[in-house]
Amino acid sequence: MGEKPILVDKKEMIGVITLNRPDEMNTFNVPFARRLNDALRDLDQDDDVRVVVIRASGKHFSTGINVSEFEGKSPKELREFLLLMDEFYHTIPRMKKPVIASVKGYALANGAGIVFASDFAVAADDSKLGTTAINVGLICLGPAVPLARLVGRKKVLEMVLTGDMISAAEAERLGLLNKVVPAEELEAATMELAAKLAQKSPMAVQTGKTGIYGMSEIPYHQALDYMDELFASLCATEDAWEGMHAFVEKRKPIWKNR
Repeated sequence: MGEKPILVDKKEMIGVITLNRPDEMNTFNVPFARRLNDALRDLDQDDDVRVVVIRASGKHFSTGINVSEFEGKSPKELREFLLLMDEFYHTIPRMKKPVIASVKGYALANGAGIVFASDFAVAADDSKLGTTAINVGLICLGPAVPLARLVGRKKVLEMVLTGDMISAAEAERLGLLNKVVPAEELEAATMELAAKLAQKSPMAVQTGKTGIYGMSEIPYHQALDYMDELFASLCATEDAWEGMHAFVEKRKPIWKNR
């Protein structure tokens, strides 16, 4: 029996998912996609975890769906297969906890999609991103959905229809990455961000993530009212009072997640 396609570990309050098909450039197949979603959901339900990191073994983050997986499937089977391949696009934004992608080498097609869908992304300076499926006669429609929430339509069309790869520096300029660091500093920079988020109030982080995703789907004035409702709910929690009292008393807060 081969290595597990997805590895899960916990480092203090940080859940770490490792994409673990290095010999296949961490391409998606059915076990990989299913276990990635299982790992995301399990860590989101784990009370000991406050932040989730997605990283990769081997040289590359992920180069998308393995093209051999498309062969021999009926139209019905292809629809079911693609729903599974793209399930993480639904899972990540619905999670209570922030997700950080730690990117190295190539992040292409659905691999780039993980980066676009994650709440944060830190990348090595020599990494490259691209929606490259068109280069093999397919098209990156799944990755286009989170991509279109991050950049304008012309850039989405350019990336999806040309299949050109972009550098980490260009991806950062476009707002697809939060931070670009030398390759040898990637793990440290990723975990530094994760640790910073893990120290914040879990309830405040969850409220912030829920609100920011939710407001993007509704009109401006309705969004303000929605955010005020969320903020009022947060203000009524024990952790909100603990945070304010700790600030006044000049001490470190003790979060109880209630």
